[in-house]
Formats: sequence, structure tokens, C-alpha cells
Amino acid sequence: MRITIDLENDLISDVLSYTGETKKSPAVARVVEEFIKRQKAKEFGRMMMEGELDYPSSAEEIQQLDR
Repeated sequence: MRITIDLENDLISDVLSYTGETKKSPAVARVVEEFIKRQKAKEFGRMMMEGELDYPSSAEEIQQLDR
């Protein structure tokens, strides 16, 4: 999907620098993807801490299966 966004030049420079990309579109796409991954991980962690996930095995049982 194509979209048009207005971003400050300093922000785009940072995005290009941090991602290592040379073109703006792939750099912005990479940053958005990474942001979504981090938000999902944060939400998953919150759900784990609040006991919203019903997982039948304990941490110890999972470690035993992993060996």
C-alpha cells in the first residue's frame, strides 16, 4: 500500500541511520514493522504478568521438554 506522510528531515535522517537503509520507503517500513513487533511483545508480556494467558505447562515443564 502506498501512503504519503510528512516527516521532519531530522527524523528521516535518524530512521535511515538506525536502519542502515539507503532509501526512505524501506527504512520507514522497517521502523513500523519493528514498532509493531515491540508493541505485540509488550502486550504479550502484560498478558503473561496479569495471568490472562492460560498455558497448561509450568516453566519447569517447558524446560524439561526443551532438553
